[in-house]
Amino acid sequence: MSFGILEAILCVFSTALVVSILFRKLNLSVILGYLLVGVIVGPHGLQLIPDSEYIPKLADFGIVFLMFTVGLEFSIPKLLALRKEVFLVGGLQVLFCVLISIGMGLLIGMGTLPSLVIGSIVAMSSTALVVKQLNDQFELQSRHGLNAIGILLFQDVAVIPLIILITSFGGITEHHLSSVLLWAMLKGAAAILIIFALGRWLLRPLFRSISKTHSIELFTLCVLVVSVAASWITEILGLSYAFGAFLAGVMLAETEFRHQIEVEIRPFRDILLALFFISVGMLTNFHGWVDIWPWILLLLSALIVGKMLLIIILGRLVGNTYQNAARTGIVLAQGGEFGFAILNLAMDNKIFPASYQQVILAALLISIAIAPVLIRFNKQIAGFFTAKTKKLSETASQSEIIQHAKKLHNHVIICGYGRVGQHIARMLDKVHFPYVGIDSDADLVQRASLAGDEVIYGDLSHPEILEKAGVNHAKVVILCLSDHRSTLQSLSMIKQHFPKLPVLVRCRDKSELKQIKKIGATNVFAETFEVSLTLSNHLLHLIKLPRDKIAEIIQDVRNTDYDELQKVFVGALSEESDQFEESLHEQLRPIVITESAFAVDHKLNELNLHDLGVEVISLRRGHEKQVKPHGNIKILANDILVLFGTLNHLEAAENYLLEGGND
Repeated sequence: MSFGILEAILCVFSTALVVSILFRKLNLSVILGYLLVGVIVGPHGLQLIPDSEYIPKLADFGIVFLMFTVGLEFSIPKLLALRKEVFLVGGLQVLFCVLISIGMGLLIGMGTLPSLVIGSIVAMSSTALVVKQLNDQFELQSRHGLNAIGILLFQDVAVIPLIILITSFGGITEHHLSSVLLWAMLKGAAAILIIFALGRWLLRPLFRSISKTHSIELFTLCVLVVSVAASWITEILGLSYAFGAFLAGVMLAETEFRHQIEVEIRPFRDILLALFFISVGMLTNFHGWVDIWPWILLLLSALIVGKMLLIIILGRLVGNTYQNAARTGIVLAQGGEFGFAILNLAMDNKIFPASYQQVILAALLISIAIAPVLIRFNKQIAGFFTAKTKKLSETASQSEIIQHAKKLHNHVIICGYGRVGQHIARMLDKVHFPYVGIDSDADLVQRASLAGDEVIYGDLSHPEILEKAGVNHAKVVILCLSDHRSTLQSLSMIKQHFPKLPVLVRCRDKSELKQIKKIGATNVFAETFEVSLTLSNHLLHLIKLPRDKIAEIIQDVRNTDYDELQKVFVGALSEESDQFEESLHEQLRPIVITESAFAVDHKLNELNLHDLGVEVISLRRGHEKQVKPHGNIKILANDILVLFGTLNHLEAAENYLLEGGND
């Protein structure tokens, strides 16, 4: 049966929907599911789509949007924060993968260019798979998690020059390699200049104009046009369309619209990336694997074992513990989405014979199938291979601290011994108050313990760790974790096993505060608001307000969960307007009641503004201001009502107050 484009897309999406639901329920990688869909519907499976002409054309846009979002995540501060992991470990990992592959290729009679391409494919790991699973396992901010992110970041950036080179290599001989490299660099520089010039002089003003319309549809359309247009420019220059998309993302990453752009592009990226992986799966021929299994096994060993060992060695060279280096290597021991992209480009440019394709496809598919298991059990696997290295919690110094903690009474337990946790410990040291810190960063715990701090290593998701810290005799527990999910998980465990124990929690903003309060924290301190309270505290002292009055004011704000501080006006240049997502943020808005307004002569409680999702904060009449006005007050012409709510709710309330007709 010959399918047209509509039937082909319907068949692919229907199968993808069923398989995705199944894989998510089984907690398996959805990428693997998409590859399986391609195998099922493709010419080597059920032959539902024997001609795969349409799908790859659409799937190419998945790589465009993937590279666009990689560009959005590309930032100089992020690179500098992880410079050792990015430039040293990441750079050496990619370089050695390529050099070793070239060396092995030349030994078995393969050309330099095919060997370079295979080395590039082996060097890549799956950013999408690793980041998602580490995040789900609350390991993204761990030492091995940050190591993996740094290496992945370099891989994502390194794929750009690799794609440019592979695109330029089509149809050339190795003798012309240097001239091709020079020409590719010149064209790449020209593309950077063109796209960044257009971005500075055209796109930024355009996005600012569009943001003022508050039209999500217009904003989304503009993002799509920019990403595709940038790809078109680089393709005209003879470079990869992915390179143009990446440049467009980098150019927009430094603007105030970065986060909203990422939100708008994500659905298109995810759907089209699904098509990309499905199209790769359609190329897979299981029947042909029987004859080439030794080569598949060799490449699979390079992808998993070889890359793992290389990352472990590099990690140790830059000072990581054996445990962290091993966990990083295990997490990154797989092929990635860019490996498939490089393979497709290599086939399009006829860099190596078609017989190589199935070997590489098979190795990539099997490595991705194994990866979720390796990532999930990376700690246990690393522990098995590092049996000679005892856990930090079992060392002599840790045992002494644990024994000491069991003898303490009315002490403080600091969960999370990072920046904030150590600040609290220094304050407790000043008043000679006993405390025990807990952290899952082995390096940090080792250094702090060596310096004399009472800190033990442990995973806060287990109540046994708190018992080792003497929780049964503790006065209070303070949660100072930087990861919000870990905070919620730890707080739930503490309230479940030690319900009467007071728990103080650090968080960042209002959204986190609400979730933490629901679980039952004794007190929650939001960093965003505490800065304002600290400044206000100093100010009130300077204007000679009595200390008791100051303490009462500050405590009242905290007791109401910073309710007063959350209600602010937002202007065009306010910090709160940095993201185009302001339509989802609550804010204050004054509304002038005109003489012809519907609300005139209505009592405030008759208007039922709360049904529209807004709160009346105050009413100004002439020079008088009434905070929380009574519901029986009658609205007069020229009154000014100050309302609090989201942008959409505020606009609906304003239309109702002025024109009536509330639906």
